[in-house]
Amino acid sequence: MSQGNVRPGDAARSERRGFRISTLANTVILALFASLFLMPVLLTAVNSIMTEQEIQQNNAALGKLDADTFVNLKWIPDTVSLEQFKTILIGTPQFLRMFWNSVFLVVPMILGQAVVASLAAYAFTKLRFRGRDALFYVYLLTMLMPFQVTMVPNYIVADWLGWINTPASIIGPGIFAAFGVFLMRQFLMNIPYAYIEAGKMDGAGHLRIFTSILLPMIKPGAAALVLLLFVDYWNMVEQPLIFLHDTIKQPLSVYLSRLRGDYIGIAYASSVIYMAPMILLFLNAEPYFIKGVQLSGIKG
Repeated sequence: MSQGNVRPGDAARSERRGFRISTLANTVILALFASLFLMPVLLTAVNSIMTEQEIQQNNAALGKLDADTFVNLKWIPDTVSLEQFKTILIGTPQFLRMFWNSVFLVVPMILGQAVVASLAAYAFTKLRFRGRDALFYVYLLTMLMPFQVTMVPNYIVADWLGWINTPASIIGPGIFAAFGVFLMRQFLMNIPYAYIEAGKMDGAGHLRIFTSILLPMIKPGAAALVLLLFVDYWNMVEQPLIFLHDTIKQPLSVYLSRLRGDYIGIAYASSVIYMAPMILLFLNAEPYFIKGVQLSGIKG
């Protein structure tokens, strides 16, 4: 049959077949990459409930890194052991103290930056004043600077304020970081200015317009910001090491970085507890997170 005699039904079936093959190939590739990323997490979770001997066997298999590594790994423990969790939660008071240190550092930073970033983003998108865009881009430049560049001036200011070795030395700079302003601005840029004009016609001021009209509309963006900030701040190590001199005041991320090979079982159990808040937060905020990231990326 010549190309000129190809029936529409045959062309449609051929197109659907090609689409299915493409979808299958994409699914296989994505599944492969997902398994590579999830494998360390699953291995950590499995090792946390193994006996010390089984953990050493898995570590020996990982140390070889040959073709038989995956085959030699134990993914199901012969004996489920919660001894590592018992040691961490009951026998190590320092662990719980540092866990709550992390909470009391991260939560104020996230809430503070969410409020400041939302209000600043409103000003940078919905208020009209001279030098608005220039001021935003200057502020945005601070986001491009690594921590090592801003560390010295931050330390000098914190020392001048008497904040060294206090949580304020970390919480203060975290609240006014530029990333939140950038993300919320991207989100607010997609909201038409007509909402602002409608609020003004009803006699509402800027604060009323923001809290009553715009705030309910930017919940997905705020959820995305909270989740991204939580992952970033929950994993911080350099800031606490520099600004918090007393070990008892440092967060859990610093504690985990100091665990040595002699405590490998405890390290696995600690890592599982350490990852739990991030996983739970993501599972609960996933719909808002995905929607927020999609909407904030419409305009750039």
